[in-house]
Parts: sequence; structure tokens; C-alpha cells
Amino acid sequence: MYALRNKVQLIGHLGNMPEIRTTEKGKKWARISLATHERYKNMLGEKVTETQWHQLVAWGKVADIVEKFLTKGKEIAIEGKLVNRSYTDKEGIKRYTTEILVSELLLLGSARPGDSERAVPAEVQLMEVTA
Repeated sequence: MYALRNKVQLIGHLGNMPEIRTTEKGKKWARISLATHERYKNMLGEKVTETQWHQLVAWGKVADIVEKFLTKGKEIAIEGKLVNRSYTDKEGIKRYTTEILVSELLLLGSARPGDSERAVPAEVQLMEVTA
């Protein structure tokens, strides 16, 4: 049960192109915006879709895969943990944020004709990467 204390698993689609950066010491990291959707019928019988946005951060090997294969709209499954942190913005105001630190990434879906050169090759389409 110890492993369940801070564990997040999500399947969703990228909301934009991943942001890839490198620290001063040369370690690569990626920031991803992931949308998850919940569909249900409300009390009036109308179909409702609620979208939640999640901010993800990946380091090392996982960030390498993000850089090579992920594009806006790509469907992925992730596992990670919640991380809360604070920072001071450009105006000097202290801000707080909650992110998901990705430890595992699974590429879902298939490459479609006409996708960009970053399309996932067939042999990598269901590749799992662990940090």
C-alpha cells in the first residue's frame, strides 16, 4: 500500500506542443499540458463532456521520448506523482502550482498517414518508458 500514497494515472491528449528545456547542468526536462475528458448524462438526459487540464513535468529518458514523439493532440497514458511547489513570478508575486511528475509514459494511438515527421514509428507506437 505504500506505493499508493501519491500515485496518479491518467490517459489524455496533449493540449499543445511539449516545451523542452535543459538545465544549466545539461539535464533535459519537458513540460506537457494534458487534457482528460469525462462524459456523462446530466439530470436532463443531455450529454455533457467535462475537460480537466493537467500540467505534467518529465525528466531524463522520459523527456527524451516526449521530445522525439509527442505532438499536440497525441494520446498518452502516464503514471506519476503530484508535486506542489511555489515560485516568484516576474512581478515579484509568490505563485503556487500543482504538477504531475511523470515516472512512466505510454504512447497510445497509431501513426496516421499525413502525420508530421515526428509521427511515432510502428515499432514504437505502444512503447512504455520508465524514468
